[in-house]
Amino acid sequence: MFSSVWNFIKRHKRKFIFTGAFIGGVYFLGKYAQKKIGDIQEKEATEYIAQARRQFHFESNQRTFNMTVLSMLPPLKEAIINQLNSESLTALLKTKPANKLEVWEDLKIISFTRTIVGVYSTCMLVVLLRVQLNIIGGYLYLDNSVGKSAMTPLAPPDVQQQYLSSIQHLLGDGLTELMTVVKRAVQNSLGGMSLKQSLSLLELEQQLSWIRAEVEAGSERPLSWYMLADDENTLADQACGLTENDAVTIRLLNETRDMLDSPDFGTVLSTCLNRGFSRLLDNLAEFFRPPPGDSSPESAPDSLSAVSLPLAKIIPIMNGQINTICSETPSHFVQDLLMNDQVKEFAANVYETFSTPQELQK
Repeated sequence: MFSSVWNFIKRHKRKFIFTGAFIGGVYFLGKYAQKKIGDIQEKEATEYIAQARRQFHFESNQRTFNMTVLSMLPPLKEAIINQLNSESLTALLKTKPANKLEVWEDLKIISFTRTIVGVYSTCMLVVLLRVQLNIIGGYLYLDNSVGKSAMTPLAPPDVQQQYLSSIQHLLGDGLTELMTVVKRAVQNSLGGMSLKQSLSLLELEQQLSWIRAEVEAGSERPLSWYMLADDENTLADQACGLTENDAVTIRLLNETRDMLDSPDFGTVLSTCLNRGFSRLLDNLAEFFRPPPGDSSPESAPDSLSAVSLPLAKIIPIMNGQINTICSETPSHFVQDLLMNDQVKEFAANVYETFSTPQELQK
C-alpha cells in the first residue's frame, strides 16, 4: 500500500510542489493584504477622528465668533452716536430755536449718515471678525494638535490679543473716515431735497442706491481700508508692545490684509451689504403701509410706491434704525449677517486654509 502511494507521489511530484507553493503564496499574500487593509483602515480612522476633531473645533470657533460680534456692537454703536449725535439736535429743536430750518437740515444729514454708517460698519465688523477669528482658530488647532511642539506655538496668547486688537482701526480711524465719505454722499443725494418733499419706499430705496454707489465706487479707497490699515508703519504700530512676537503679529496682520484684498472677500462683503440694506428697507417698510380700508391697486401691501411720506417724517424713522442695526440682542438684521450661508462658507475656507499644516499645502 505504502509503495503504491509513494509511486503516485513520485509520478505527480511537480504538481504537488506547484500546489504547495501556490497555497503558501496565497497564504502569505492574504496575510500581506490583511496587514495593508488594516493599515488603510487605521489611517482612515485616524483621518476621520482628526477631521471630526477639526470640525468640532471649527464649530466651537463659530459660536465664539457669534458672541464676539454681539459684544462688539455696543461699542460700535457708541462710537457712531458720539460722532453723529442727532440727540442733541432733536433736543435743540424742542426749544424752538430761531434757526429751526438749519437744525432740521443738519438732522436730516446726520440721521441718514449714521444709519447708513451703521449698516456698513456692522457688515464690516462681521466679515472682518470672521476672517480674524478663523485665522487664529486655524492656528490654535495646529498648536493643539497631537505631535505639535508646545515650544513653538503659531499663535501665542499675547500675539492673539495684540492681533485681535487691530479691530480698533474699524472703531477708530477707519470709522471716522467712513463717516466722512458717507456724509458727503448723503449730502450730495439729499442735501438739496426739501423737508416737505414726499418719498415712497421705492424712491427712498433709489436714494440709498445712489449713496451706496458713491461710497463704494466713487471713493479713492477700497472698503477694506476702513477695516484694517494698509500702511506698513501702521501695521508695525499695531504690533508694538511685543518683543520676540512682533514678527508673528505682523505676519498675521499681513495675512489678514491678503484675505481682505482677495476677490472672494469682496464678494462676501458685497453680499453682506446687499442683505444689510435689504433688511434696512424691510424695517422701513413697516412705516410705509397703506391705511386700513384702502383697497386701490396701487395701495397693495407689497407695492413699494403705495405710500409716500414727507422727508421730515422719514428723518426720525431713519434716525432710530441705528438701535436695531447695532443691537446687542440678536435682531433680524444681525441674525441675517451671522447666518448668511455665503459668509459661513467663506469662514470655513479661511479656517481650512489656516488649520492645514504647511507641508500639506505644498
